[in-house]
Amino acid sequence: MPHHFSFEEYQDRVSRAQSALSKQGLDAILLFAPESQFWLTGYDTFGFALFQCMVLSRSGDIHLLTRRPDRLQAQLTSTLQIDHIHIWSEAQGADPIADLSRLLAELGMSDAKLGYESKTAGLTDYWGQQLRNTLPNLVDYSDLISDLRRDKSDAEIAMHRTAAALSDDALDAALRATKAGAFEGDILAEMQGAVFRGGGDYAGNEFILGSGERALLCRSASGRRHLSAQDQLTIEWSGAYARYHAAMMQTLIVGQASNQHRKMFAAANEALTACEAAICPGAPMGDVFHAHADTFDAHGFQHARLQACGYGMGAVFAPIWVDFPMFYEGNPQIMRENQVFFLHMILMDDATGEAMCLGHSVLCSHSGTERLSRHTPQLFEL
Repeated sequence: MPHHFSFEEYQDRVSRAQSALSKQGLDAILLFAPESQFWLTGYDTFGFALFQCMVLSRSGDIHLLTRRPDRLQAQLTSTLQIDHIHIWSEAQGADPIADLSRLLAELGMSDAKLGYESKTAGLTDYWGQQLRNTLPNLVDYSDLISDLRRDKSDAEIAMHRTAAALSDDALDAALRATKAGAFEGDILAEMQGAVFRGGGDYAGNEFILGSGERALLCRSASGRRHLSAQDQLTIEWSGAYARYHAAMMQTLIVGQASNQHRKMFAAANEALTACEAAICPGAPMGDVFHAHADTFDAHGFQHARLQACGYGMGAVFAPIWVDFPMFYEGNPQIMRENQVFFLHMILMDDATGEAMCLGHSVLCSHSGTERLSRHTPQLFEL
């Protein structure tokens, strides 16, 4: 049985999913997103990288079709009954879609109205094409479970708080390790080690770290260097606990910050505060982006900002910890109480070669935005 949440909580999630299926007139939905499978049952695996499918019926019956290596994984991590875990045949010419079709027939769903998830790394384009060719009447309901997952229970919020504490621990480790001459690999090792020592997990994507000219990158890249006596180091990371995330972002200055760095930090700190003020139940996510953009533009940094300033946080799997949707211009998605978001204020000016990034995760509550980090945003000179 899963140990992260009570059996009653999983029952409540299944009940909410059943209601969503009924509302859409669906008999069942084929779940390929590992986040959906984890949220519904606790099933925890990276086996989604190969074909697997969870079938949720409107009656609340749940079946899993997976590979043999994940049979015990499902038994030990999920609420699934043993006889509801099915193995597809692996041999030359194997066709898991045919096995899925046979399973649906056994469940009496050959003519059922079925939804499915396509917006996920758990269903490759290759298998997606095979799936639609075999079951041509499928309807895409990729957002059905993800919309339910956005509203966090008290137990889930507790997981996010633990993840945020681990993120803070990782920042403390980075601050201790960052100095002139320090090796980037050692900084990463200290940050990741802090998460593991605190009982956390691997995050949904790599910790992002880059110094010098690579401090202007929003992605990790292979290759490590030693920090110079005067340098800049941009890091983006997340503690993860029971797959729940609370990302943070920071540019650290080795030596003394330039006047431009100071101006960029002032703008980023003001933009972060403005974005927090824009997060409230009932408001569209686009309002947050506009708070970010208006602040940076007023400071003369329109050329250095990005077209998004954050996104949802949740229990997510590789390859990224982004839990969509994002804060972008005109996004009509309404924010609700007990949703968790990551706000990142990113300034990367390739004209001057300087970067300044600032970000942390927040909880949308009835009384306003709550910062989950214990760290107060500041300009670090190390």
